[in-house]
Parts: sequence; C-alpha cells; structure tokens
Amino acid sequence: MPIKTRHRLIINALLTSPRKSISAIKDLITEKVSIPTLNRDIKQLVAEGLLIKFGAGRNIIYEVSKSFQLLNNNIGESYFDKDVDEREGNKKFDPSIFTLLASTPLFNQSEIKELKKFHILYQEKLQSISPVLLQKETERLTIELSWKSSQIEGNTYSLLETELLLSEKKIAKDKDKSEAVMLLNHKTAMDYLYEQRIPMSPLKVSAIENIHSLLMKDLGISKNIRKRVVGITGTTYKPPDNEFHIREYLENTCDAINKKELIYEKALLAVLLISVIQPFEDGNKRTGRITANGILIENNYCPLSYRGLKPMDYKKAIILFYEQSNIAAFKQLFIDQIAFAANNYF
Repeated sequence: MPIKTRHRLIINALLTSPRKSISAIKDLITEKVSIPTLNRDIKQLVAEGLLIKFGAGRNIIYEVSKSFQLLNNNIGESYFDKDVDEREGNKKFDPSIFTLLASTPLFNQSEIKELKKFHILYQEKLQSISPVLLQKETERLTIELSWKSSQIEGNTYSLLETELLLSEKKIAKDKDKSEAVMLLNHKTAMDYLYEQRIPMSPLKVSAIENIHSLLMKDLGISKNIRKRVVGITGTTYKPPDNEFHIREYLENTCDAINKKELIYEKALLAVLLISVIQPFEDGNKRTGRITANGILIENNYCPLSYRGLKPMDYKKAIILFYEQSNIAAFKQLFIDQIAFAANNYF
C-alpha cells in the first residue's frame, strides 16, 4: 500500500534517528505540522504495523518496525552524508535477526517472477551449450568472480592480470604475492564447489569453515572461528566477540538458510549473515559470496560473478544491513547480479 508523503517523512526521520518522541519527530521532519496532526499520523502508522510504540505517558517513543525496516527501499545515498560516527544505527549484532529473516519473505511476488525468468534463461542456455563451451564459460565466470570478489577486498589485480594468473599461472609484476594467492584461492574454492566436494544441502557450519579455509590458504589467516574482537572499516557496528556465541550464530545461520525454500533466498541469506556475524578474523565477505555460489551451483542455478557492480555500492549495501538491519539495497544489487549472470554467461 502506498505511503503518504508525511508518513514517509516520519518513517525516514525515525530510520536515521530511531527511538524518538513525538516532539523530537516534529523537529526532524521538514513539513510543518501540528502535534495533534502528527499524533494522528503516528497512531495510524502504529496501527498499520509500520511503527512500534515504547513506554507510556510522557516517556513514549517510537521506532520503525523491524519487518518494515528490513525491506524498506527508501534509504538512499543521503544516509552516508553523515560521518560514520554520527550515524545512529546498530552498534552490535542482534540475534533476533534470525527470527525476523525466518518469518519474512525476502522477495515479493514481482521479484520472484523476475528471478524465475532469469533461472529459466540459464536452464535454456545449458540445454543448448556444448561441453567444451560450457567448460570455457565456467572458467570465464570463475575468473571474473575471482577478480571482482578480490577487488571488493582491495586487491589491485586487473581483470586481464587475473586471467593470466588463473589460466597461465603468470604472476603480475610489482604486485604483492598475497594478491595472487587470494585470486588463486577463489579459483580453488570454486573448483571444489563445481566438483561437489563440499556438500551444501543441508548447509552445515563445517561447509562454511571448509570454504573459508580454502579462501585463506597461505594468507597467514587463522582458519578457525575467531577468539578476539574485530573492527569493520566504515562503520561503528561491532560483530559478536564471543567464540561460542559466534558458532551458535553460524548454526542459526545454517538453520535459517535450510528452512527457506527459495534457492535465491538461501543464497542471499548466506552472503548477508556470514558478513554480519564476521565469524573469522578475515575473509568473511569472501566466504559469504562463495558459500552463496555453492548453494546456487549445487541446486543447478547460475552462480554470480559480481562483475557488473562497483565495490563501493557493495560495501554501502552491506553497511546498511549492519547498521539498519535493512536488506533492500543489497537485495537489489543481488537481483541485478542474477540478471547479469543469466544474460552474460553460457
């Protein structure tokens, strides 16, 4: 149902500055409105389940409901106009996200129809492609995924340099050895998944750990669940820091993914939840992307290369999930990459 302009202003104000009283909300919105009118608007938003009311009497405050916040697509670039320390968002991991994600359909019917169209296109291509060309296209997708996934993490290899490295083992001059290792590890992990050497259904914590181990080989990174605090550049959000809680949250992640029926929902959750939990000292987003691709590959869906996106767009979309428990930006990015893969490979 469309949201009225003033209602949208109220919601946007509470998205950027949560848990505010009516008088504070009045100060935050740009439209001039009386307290009685604002009170009626907020009462309606509460009745519709868009806002949640806390407290009583003069201590009443409001915030956007979790389900609306999860899928709201109205958080734009202006969110990042504020300095990282000025943004009012999640400062730590909230385990209730598992219940919210489990009870909420992540794609609407229009999006599901679009996703099915791309899957059918991929299946039709597979039926007509020769084994030789299939192998070449699989290698091309793996090369482009390895390049873009590594670029998101700061790797400076170009796509051409990545192709020479993965196809001919030619290491680029004047590059750190660890950059070549990162790229080669992506290919190894993808090879494991194509060969179904890591079972993904049902997803288990051991599968996520195995993928992480392949991605971190020879990079000097611990392959175990981390035992110390890690910070994330660009956000004040802090992931969980207790080793036993982290393992529990990974198990909850697997449960949430296994309970979903839509394959694309499973893959989306893998990327997002592994990224937000940050279970390892390093390589978490890489592990999320490759785990998601493992789910797609095992179920005969086209894996994603992410070739068509800008790293900054990816990072901002992830930060919105960290800070606002909002998946809208990342979900659109994910859909765009599904479309890109279906139209550009095989």
